[in-house]
Amino acid sequence: MTALARARRFSVAPMMDWTDRHCRYLHRLLTRQGLLFTEMVTSAAIMHGDVDRHLRFDSFEQPVALQLGGSDPAELAAATRLADNYGYAEINLNVGCPSDRVQSGRFGACLMAEPELVAQCVRAMRDATDRPVTVKCRIGIDDQDVETGLDRFADAMVDAGVDALYVHARKAWLQGLSPKENRTIPPLDYDRVYRLRARLAPLPVFINGGIDTLELAQAQFEHTDGVMMGRAAYHNPMLLAEVDQRFFGATTEPVTLAAVMHAMADYADRELAAGARINNITRHMLGLAAGLPGARQFRQIMSVDACKPGADSAVMLRALDAVNRHRLEQAN
Repeated sequence: MTALARARRFSVAPMMDWTDRHCRYLHRLLTRQGLLFTEMVTSAAIMHGDVDRHLRFDSFEQPVALQLGGSDPAELAAATRLADNYGYAEINLNVGCPSDRVQSGRFGACLMAEPELVAQCVRAMRDATDRPVTVKCRIGIDDQDVETGLDRFADAMVDAGVDALYVHARKAWLQGLSPKENRTIPPLDYDRVYRLRARLAPLPVFINGGIDTLELAQAQFEHTDGVMMGRAAYHNPMLLAEVDQRFFGATTEPVTLAAVMHAMADYADRELAAGARINNITRHMLGLAAGLPGARQFRQIMSVDACKPGADSAVMLRALDAVNRHRLEQAN
């Protein structure tokens, strides 16, 4: 098994406006072995914007996958060639996002209605890199039949030489539901993903959607090649501290909240020196104390105090002190 194949056993989902490089640095402190994803970056943004701002990442984040959005094979190929210079572990194409702005740009979940076009995109991306090219999709959109529609789409991806599929086990309703509603209202259908994986074997198929505990994640290994967790990992990131032991056989003790906070403070010092703002880092850390005494004060310090003029990494250490004080008070 390659290092990437192993890392794919557990991945943190790409999430727009959330899984930026600061978020990924935090998540890598918590799990050293799972696969991390960037938020979706459009091929147009890479071709017409600040390439380095969109694509740079800290080598500490590896293995990290880049998720691209787009539907122009030539543009996706060009963006892939640029990304190739940054050393991502894999390049992933988004065929699952249901937002209005994504549809208007003719990419994301609406492309599930155009498997031949997506196949052209995958071929063009594969021709532009030696790195694995993968696709993240839904089980269907709108009134598509989830059996024939998903099989047709998946077969087109296989014919195009895709290296793996990540499947969100819900339909996306492009009309009538908001992006937020599309993450919860369409019913989950894990069995459909299981059938797809059995049909496509040995192509790796990974499952995503509604997996909010490590116990539920572990149950998926009987039927799929790996698990992708999204919002649960973001809102309660300390659960990632258990991933390496549970899914990768690590024998070291899980990292502690104190160790994470001190490491992030050191990271923040470096980033602030390079021009970053502390609140752009702390916003990803608000859930670190979830369930602990003092969690409310922790969140308040990390969200409110981090936005004050002159705020720096000391904010993080004050938040940690608040949790420690509440622990001592409860112990006494």
